[in-house]
Amino acid sequence: MSFLYFYLLILVHPYLSLWWISFPKAGRKSWEALIPGYNYFVVFKITCSKPFWSLLMIFPGVHLVMLAVANVSYLRRFGYFSFGQTLQAIFFPYLLSYKISKEDAVFGKETNWSNSKEIETRKWSDHIALFLSLPILGHAVALAIGAVSRDKPGTKSRTKEWGDSIIFALVAASIIRTYVFEPFQIPTGSMEKTLLVGDFLFVNKLAYGPKVPVTPLSYPLVHNNVPWVNIPSYTTLEKGSYTRLPGFIKIKNNDVVVFNYPSGDTAVYDPRVPDGLMGHDYHGILNEEAFYQFQNSSEMAEKNQDLLNNYKTKGLSDSIAMMRANQDLLGFFINTHNRWKQLAREKLARGEFPGDGSMELHKGLIYRPVDKRENYIKRCVGIPGDYLEVKRSVLYVNGKPAWVAPFQCLQYKVNKQTVTFPSAQEMDDRYGLENAPDQTRNDFIDYNLEYYLLTLTKQEKVKIKRDFPSAKFEIYIPSEEGMDAVALLNKKKAGLTPQQMIENLRTFPKDFKVTNTTTDFQRFQIPSAGQKIKISKDNIAWYRRVITAYEGHRLEEKKTGIFIDGKLATTYTFKMNYYWLMGDNRYNSADSRIWGFVPEDHVVGRASIVWFSKSAYKGIRYDRIFKMIH
Repeated sequence: MSFLYFYLLILVHPYLSLWWISFPKAGRKSWEALIPGYNYFVVFKITCSKPFWSLLMIFPGVHLVMLAVANVSYLRRFGYFSFGQTLQAIFFPYLLSYKISKEDAVFGKETNWSNSKEIETRKWSDHIALFLSLPILGHAVALAIGAVSRDKPGTKSRTKEWGDSIIFALVAASIIRTYVFEPFQIPTGSMEKTLLVGDFLFVNKLAYGPKVPVTPLSYPLVHNNVPWVNIPSYTTLEKGSYTRLPGFIKIKNNDVVVFNYPSGDTAVYDPRVPDGLMGHDYHGILNEEAFYQFQNSSEMAEKNQDLLNNYKTKGLSDSIAMMRANQDLLGFFINTHNRWKQLAREKLARGEFPGDGSMELHKGLIYRPVDKRENYIKRCVGIPGDYLEVKRSVLYVNGKPAWVAPFQCLQYKVNKQTVTFPSAQEMDDRYGLENAPDQTRNDFIDYNLEYYLLTLTKQEKVKIKRDFPSAKFEIYIPSEEGMDAVALLNKKKAGLTPQQMIENLRTFPKDFKVTNTTTDFQRFQIPSAGQKIKISKDNIAWYRRVITAYEGHRLEEKKTGIFIDGKLATTYTFKMNYYWLMGDNRYNSADSRIWGFVPEDHVVGRASIVWFSKSAYKGIRYDRIFKMIH
């Protein structure tokens, strides 16, 4: 339901509640109940002595909490404070309001705390108010307090005091968290060594302008899942559209940005992993599962045998026949990819775990609104209108090499025949190298290959080169692993093989004919709002997800052309600005190279300061506390 309906309810509520009749009984004028906004100002003033609380009703989500507070406080002053009456006041106060308008009701004190009968009558109503302000935990707190302490005669009960304190602490914290700043913890090493796993930082939401939440009704102070029980923390009962309030600055190249994960509209909920989230990139999982379905189908096995027999009858050796049969099978998969993808989609929808053949069920697919997708943090390397390209791990923006962050990491190969490094422990101690705690301490250097493979910043590379001048550093290109110069030349001449086409599904735009890798990316332009482009079968792969998932159109690709919302289209005009974000730890980052553009409605805020940092094996990093993020 749209925000509009709830604000409309707030506007008409005083009239439905007949406040213009009951206000004189509370010592106010009838006309005060008829002025929108001012009527709530009056209610909060005469019930709580806090008229400024009426201002909180402008915030989506919070406005419904404050509406309930206004109703409960107002009706209790007329003597309606039992358990059932409190529930009515919260969810449907109109019957009690009607009774007040017809009866000779008296507006007085909320409760006589010296009257044991009144205290007992409202006892469980305070429990329900506390429970609804902080579900489960609030009720547990109320029961625990009641068990270990006794209320003093003539004073408010502990449950009442705690209920009031908790609800307004949560209201204030929710507003600050939503519109001002939010704490965030670095969960992975994708931004190392600019940001380390275990860093706690503040996200400044005022910088780019705070987003009005799309789903504001949610369990307080958690993101998308309630901890421990793994159930959604939000409801879509109240739902809005993308709205951003004015900010102080615009996103610039190289800002460190927190955003909602673009590929998180659909996620696989897997209880076998922390927080129940597997992979996050549902669309990547879908492609992998499609290939798994194909490989394990009887149709593939039969076709493979037919191809082998056919090639053997032509006099080819077993090895050559097998190689050609494999190429033909991959070509068959490419031509029938949509069919296998649909089978994979059906399997995931049934709750079966992808890939492993297990009949054990996961807990289904989760479809998330924008503001409830996972929070990610990366560096914005491209803004709307920029042209980007990656050549051998070097990023180019508008034809020029991009600025390199001081702690950006790349991977280098060092020939073991030119240098001998000391032990991994000694290298770590000498250069102070540190990686994510879910890895071993010495993962920055791999000794188990024919060469050393090092993950280093520019400064670290300079230090090692200084101490080991004979070391020859070469940028590591995974896609060229095992190929000599002749093989690389032949690969470029031969064009795409079926195997290479399938590999293309791993990186954006996940299309058989578009060859991108994490170290080499074709030149492309980032879309900007209002930009009009020509679209065709040659470039539509780059914009499929923009047109469908982010801008809400129906896209069909037919032999006769491209159809958007049922109409033949040769051009497309973008509604939103888009951004390109990459991790500083370039070889260990799932970023725009995997899932593409980040829409402006996914941007949460700017990472501003590390306020605390703790390593899993070195303890508190005192040198990082209150460290500004650049």
